[in-house]
Amino acid sequence: MNGVAPGATLAALLLAAVATIGIGVYGVRFSRTTSDFLVASRSVGPRWNAAAISGEYLSAASFLGVAGLIAKYGADALWYPVGFTAGYLGLLMFVAAPLRRSGAYTVPDFAQFRLGSIRLRRLAAGLVVVVCAVYLIPQFQGAGLTLHLLLGVPAWVGAVAVGGIVIGNVIGGGMRSVTLVQAFQYWLKLTAVAIPALVLAAHWLGDEKPIGTPAPPVVAERTTVDITTDVVVHLNRAQPVTVTGVLDGASVDGPVVLAPGAHTLDARSRLILDAGATVPVVAGAPDDGADWVRPGGGFGGDHPTYQVFSLIVATFLGTMGLPHVLVRFYTNPDGRAARATALTVIALVGLFYLFPILLGVFARLYVPELLITGTSDAAVVLLPGAVLGGPAGQLLAALAAAGAIAAFLSTSSGLLVSLAGVLSTDVLRGRIRDFRAAAAVAGAVPLLLASTVASLDLSRTVALAFSVAASTLCPLLVLGIWWRGLTAAGAACGLITGGLAAGGATVVSVLGGVSATWAGGWPAAILDYPAAVSVPLAFAVTIAVSLVTRGPDPRQVSSIFVRLHAPERMVRSADRERGLTA
Repeated sequence: MNGVAPGATLAALLLAAVATIGIGVYGVRFSRTTSDFLVASRSVGPRWNAAAISGEYLSAASFLGVAGLIAKYGADALWYPVGFTAGYLGLLMFVAAPLRRSGAYTVPDFAQFRLGSIRLRRLAAGLVVVVCAVYLIPQFQGAGLTLHLLLGVPAWVGAVAVGGIVIGNVIGGGMRSVTLVQAFQYWLKLTAVAIPALVLAAHWLGDEKPIGTPAPPVVAERTTVDITTDVVVHLNRAQPVTVTGVLDGASVDGPVVLAPGAHTLDARSRLILDAGATVPVVAGAPDDGADWVRPGGGFGGDHPTYQVFSLIVATFLGTMGLPHVLVRFYTNPDGRAARATALTVIALVGLFYLFPILLGVFARLYVPELLITGTSDAAVVLLPGAVLGGPAGQLLAALAAAGAIAAFLSTSSGLLVSLAGVLSTDVLRGRIRDFRAAAAVAGAVPLLLASTVASLDLSRTVALAFSVAASTLCPLLVLGIWWRGLTAAGAACGLITGGLAAGGATVVSVLGGVSATWAGGWPAAILDYPAAVSVPLAFAVTIAVSLVTRGPDPRQVSSIFVRLHAPERMVRSADRERGLTA
């Protein structure tokens, strides 16, 4: 099914890994001080920083997950790339420049600068760790799954390989080294997704295969599908297939007829479809092309309109609370450069997302068998070889594989820098050796968890991380920058409320969720997509508690607001150097 040449793929993966390590080693030469390790001594220009931000922001969820979700769910899944891009508009308008002018090194440092509370700083530090860990775990899981599908190695091997490279780069050079690596990886990912998408677009134009027909997806030739994870599939018509493994709880080894409705296939089962056979799709996904192109179906389960709205809230606001994105704006020389960086990122990210959308459409048309496996994230790397075949398809598949590994490496590096920065300055003494020790621990723990918790679609998992960020750090930053009435007690209550609401939903979803039939499906919908509830709740609690508690001295607040909002040429500001030593 995969159509990928292991030799070419292995060579592409090794080249991407070697280039990453080489650039990281080169960057170590410029890392001398703690400021180099934390924020690259605030000397990164807008263009270079924008490429680095785009490199770390465009994670595996963007490179692999967006195409897989569009192939599976169709029109409603377009809100993922739209939301991921539009989140930077909010960051540009409300956060980027004031955050840089604060002179802080981390989000917890900003919390203390704005509200003068050590307890709030520690609480914010804990939430940064949670958000980064929730985001980092699926990166390692995705790396393991991708290398397993491409090379046949155990999933843990891929996770350990990516984790080892990331930890080594961060320990060696910190932010200074990672900046060089991530800027390179953005252009590698753009190339790796754009060239296959454009080639397949030319193939589709010649093929004239229709999109959005009322017919269900079918395979063009006899196809063998290996089921890699337990999955529930759905058919709207009876279909003869050959199954080896466990079907609906019973062992099967031979031809069967799948009746219309839902069926459960266990991991390590094998399903053979004859040419022209209808492809079962993952339960909740559209059964035919007409439903696939029609918006309003959501992402499986009840209350699709709520699902879409909650996803919009999470992706639009979550970007403003992602620690690994925010720390990048600390590396700019000043607020003006931070705004220019955010604007450039919108262009770079928007350009990138054009191509996963195309690949998602082509995956639905040409490799619908991926809709059975529950691993539609692999569509980007399996599609070129399956459609084109021969050396051309194999080379494009190898290029896509190199882009996928770059996606895992770049985002994981940014997350680990953020984790290490917070742990080294808020838990340890802030020395370079503390940063390196924190990076080692902060990388090893999520790597261990990645092999023990359930694996979801990459974009689904990342959307949950966005929900946690939007429900915690986003209210703290937006209200802290724009509302004089914010108090330390209000901010703390908002962080706790949003963290418990969104974080609790994330834990339940990762552990398997709840029955969709309970209470009309509302508990399942809210737990899978909590942002529409948790974000307004966090803002409301923060404001309500702030109104009834005492805040900092108004004169101090006025001084802080001048520093945050006045142009640099009018205000002389200094960077905060709390506890930062070599």
